[in-house]
Amino acid sequence: MNNIPCRKAITEVLTHEAKSNPDLFVVANDSRGSVTLEDFAEQLPDQFVEVGIAEQNAVGIGTGMALSGKNVFVCGPACFLSARSLEQIKVDVAYAGSNVKILGVSGGVSYGALGSTHHSLHDIAVMRTFPGMSVFLPADRYQAAWLARHLIQTPGPAYVRVGRDAVPDIYSKQDVFETGKAVELRSGSDISLIAAGETVYHALQAAEILEIEGIKATVLDMHTLKPIDREAVIEAAHRTGHIITIEEHSIFGGLGAAVAEIIAQEAFARLKILGLPDEYAIHAKPLDLFDYYGLTAKNIASQARAIL
Repeated sequence: MNNIPCRKAITEVLTHEAKSNPDLFVVANDSRGSVTLEDFAEQLPDQFVEVGIAEQNAVGIGTGMALSGKNVFVCGPACFLSARSLEQIKVDVAYAGSNVKILGVSGGVSYGALGSTHHSLHDIAVMRTFPGMSVFLPADRYQAAWLARHLIQTPGPAYVRVGRDAVPDIYSKQDVFETGKAVELRSGSDISLIAAGETVYHALQAAEILEIEGIKATVLDMHTLKPIDREAVIEAAHRTGHIITIEEHSIFGGLGAAVAEIIAQEAFARLKILGLPDEYAIHAKPLDLFDYYGLTAKNIASQARAIL
């Protein structure tokens, strides 16, 4: 386990790049600690805007700055940015095509025991419906850092969701990624495991369990939820005929739904969607929630056996 969460990997890139780019700004909603923006605010106070607990204002101000030629990242807890300021994201950012990146930290069930008011299990479902809005869930610090550098150089609206705690490394500094292209981490012919964000590690662990039992699993890291890699899904369906999606999100409208839409229209495979069910989640630590709702390796492997 490394000691750098995805949120920290992103803010380290923002701080480094902003020193040579005076047009790169960060807007926060009383969240510099949660987002790990302390260094940015201290070293670049003229490029840091603090609006307090006012998510709608954060998005509105960020959009105004972007329309004035600035390169803006609006940062804060995913649960609040994707709910309290949803109309502003829909209209000011997506509809206007503004060069604003929404960085939602502590996404999914990262806030654990704080409960459903602080969980963001709806954000992917709603963000991917906005035309022109790209949606990303990096799986580890290296992918998160790459994504930050990419988004700084790429104009247009985007939503990035990351967790709160450090996650195991999956990649290295040398790995190269492409937006809209899934990463095939393992190749197998029996079943495909498609995951995004922090569930990618658990899918990999499940594939290792299945390997011992003679079951060959393909593992896809679907780091870009929109535009999703349709070709990778179709190829996985044709190759294995069985797919399990794993996501830290409601079973409605997220990664599983996106994969189902593709399969229903362009391929055929038996599909199982693993995510949070249609209920308000229990109060517990994030990994305990993963275990309770079957998002850890042991249950993923069990579901794979069942579907086969």
